[in-house]
Amino acid sequence: MEVLVAVIAFAGAVLAAITTGVVVGRIREKPSGWLVAWGVTTGATCLSLGLIAVGQLLGYGVVIFRLFQITGSLAAPLWLAVGIAQLIARKPFPRFAAWLFGGALTGLGAVIMMIDPVTQTFTKEFPAADVFWDIWPEWLLRAVHIGVIGMLVIWLVIAVLRGRNGDDYDLDNMNATVALAPGGIAVAAALEFTLPGIVVVAAMAVTVGGVWFALARPLAPYEDEAEDAGAEQPEDGWSRRGARGAESRAEPSASASAPPRRSGLGDLVAEYRAGEQGDVDYAARMQPSDGFAARPAGPPAGQDAYGGGRGREYTMPPQAAEADRPAPQGGPEYTMPPGPSEHGRPQGGRPEYTMPATGTMLPGADPAAGVGAGMAAGMGAGIAGAAAASRGQGGSVRPSPNIYGLLTVFTLMDGAGDAFDKLAEETVEAVLRNEPDTLVFVCHSVKSAPLQRIVYELYRDEVGYTEHQRQPHMERFATERTALVLAANVIELSVNAAKVVPLPTAFR
Repeated sequence: MEVLVAVIAFAGAVLAAITTGVVVGRIREKPSGWLVAWGVTTGATCLSLGLIAVGQLLGYGVVIFRLFQITGSLAAPLWLAVGIAQLIARKPFPRFAAWLFGGALTGLGAVIMMIDPVTQTFTKEFPAADVFWDIWPEWLLRAVHIGVIGMLVIWLVIAVLRGRNGDDYDLDNMNATVALAPGGIAVAAALEFTLPGIVVVAAMAVTVGGVWFALARPLAPYEDEAEDAGAEQPEDGWSRRGARGAESRAEPSASASAPPRRSGLGDLVAEYRAGEQGDVDYAARMQPSDGFAARPAGPPAGQDAYGGGRGREYTMPPQAAEADRPAPQGGPEYTMPPGPSEHGRPQGGRPEYTMPATGTMLPGADPAAGVGAGMAAGMGAGIAGAAAASRGQGGSVRPSPNIYGLLTVFTLMDGAGDAFDKLAEETVEAVLRNEPDTLVFVCHSVKSAPLQRIVYELYRDEVGYTEHQRQPHMERFATERTALVLAANVIELSVNAAKVVPLPTAFR
């Protein structure tokens, strides 16, 4: 029996060492309180299982017994419970209380167990704590084990209740708690009731496996997605997880008045889903790369695709802007066929840009010949539908080569969806009123990912995009969303073919 316990203990120690390496790697990528606590758990469990293996083969002694009691009986289950409290708790007070509780008991218990006398003689048999300890270490360990069992049961119930009705964060945290709490309860109960050594060793190994499961398994699907995307697209220097066709970057940190940021496995999952592996200099991405001299420089480093916190205000008079704007490049093959004037304007002038971005029909406008044609003229593509048919002429789906587009995927903070949607709606209304060169500006929600929003934008040319960045409402959008957004992926677009019609709108 001693050899069997030693073999299981040695295998568990190896697993604990590997898991500790995984935890340390996660801490280096994204420091977090629950990761630190679980790192203490796996490290203490690794040491205690190694001591048990040595004691079962060579015999226990005072030093081995003391170290095992401090690491395996005290620190490992206690810091497992502290880590789960850091993972599940949403308020600062319970997290701070867990740190205080864990640190105080670990320090006090280690001092008591190092100086308390041990009088019994040891053998190769697994030592029972109540036989060798005096009253103070015995009752201290008893209080710790009962407290750990109670904490784990409470946090397990809370995690399950939140996970059943919550979002992806709550579901990931529930899975982690369900994997870890039963093992921690088993370890504390086995030590408290002095069960045989093989039961204690098996419970410790199961707990270490639960930690590995909680850290490694939730991230695996997103790693697979990154590999699939990398197989389809050539790799470049913009993503360290393989090219995904998008630059990944974190939003600027929220101010002190921002809502508290959730802590948990959901943070890691959301960042891996967004491909966040470090800041990317988006300004470098916007520099000219194809000899197009008119391409505007991107925003400076530290600012986002909308000009960051505060860009230059656009004070040019509308008449001057109209006269000085360079004419779009491209041959006549990309333009609308000649036809009668629309909305009382000469055919040779600038097209009508009053198409509302929301799809709202202007009073008295002909849906077939007015608003839809205005947007089509702006894109340089024909409307494949009633507008072309009513005039008896075919439309081209080949857009102007000067059209500039962006697709931005936002991953939101927990509970920030309504605030972001309200901000986006107000921004779209301002774009509709003030930006004739913004052809499309649409904010989408994602049915399968409640914390994601996708903003799709098309501009007449890059001059129009630059003017769009300078607008006060876009400065407000860029500033106020920083407290709501966890990460964002920005993808530059060009349009190969298009059909554009007004969108139906809901009555308010």
